[in-house]
Amino acid sequence: MSGVRNGRRDVVVADDGAAIEVLSFGAGPGLVVIPGNNRRAHHYEALARGLAGAHTVHVIERRGRGASGPQGPSYGVDTEVDDAVAVMEHTGTRMVFGHSYGGLVALHVGLRRTVDALVVYEPGVSIGGSFDASWLEVFTRQLGDRRQVAAMATFLKGTGLLPFRTSPLLWAISLLMLRGPGGHETRAMMPTTPAEIAEIVRLDSDGSRYAGIASRTLLLGGEKSPAYLTGVLPQLATILPSAEYTILPGLDHNAPDENAADVIAQQIRLHLVRGERHGYVDHESVEYGVHLADERVPIHRD
Repeated sequence: MSGVRNGRRDVVVADDGAAIEVLSFGAGPGLVVIPGNNRRAHHYEALARGLAGAHTVHVIERRGRGASGPQGPSYGVDTEVDDAVAVMEHTGTRMVFGHSYGGLVALHVGLRRTVDALVVYEPGVSIGGSFDASWLEVFTRQLGDRRQVAAMATFLKGTGLLPFRTSPLLWAISLLMLRGPGGHETRAMMPTTPAEIAEIVRLDSDGSRYAGIASRTLLLGGEKSPAYLTGVLPQLATILPSAEYTILPGLDHNAPDENAADVIAQQIRLHLVRGERHGYVDHESVEYGVHLADERVPIHRD
């Protein structure tokens, strides 16, 4: 992987037999990192190194990336959850961080099993149609026609991840993203986007399913991110039985992987330390979580 120094690579076999590549840093209690859409494991190297002094950080190379297997015809969020659980079991890890679409996957890991700590940054959750994917059909058609620059411009405009809205400027940025440094791997990842966005749309709901997450959860967002990404956080915080949320000043959607990895690493460290101080990381007993109002509620492990 480009830019990776001293990271340890491993391959875990998923339930369907696919290879899942994992990049690991550091030593100590394990933390699994689940990357977002159009992201590779190495994009989270700075975040991993910020945590590596106290933790072994295992960054998953998700389906369709690097040496990991393809999405496959039966792909869905459950495929990614299966992969994450396989990595957790292989490494003995009980803590999870997910970014963007990886945050959606992380929440569904939390539905599958109770973990010691769950942290997500702007998860790709749609509540009551909050995630507008009306651009997806055009994007998919452009991608199929091999009009990659046009497809990327459609993606950037549709998601609103950049502060620019004019088509010529978005086209120029897209051209740079696809033809500049790192453009080859960006082009290689683009075919994974339709299935991932389709899963966000398919899972749109009133959010009540996430009441089944018993893990102590921290929901993070950035002040500069689009409202549809941060607006679901307070809703989720009231639905999850043991959750709190924080909107971080000055940060945008790419804080964990590009702009502020140190800030996100600090938030994760604080969340983990608070759990240790309050006795959450105790594999033998009934645990307690903290709600927004610091109300203590029991969390029973499965």
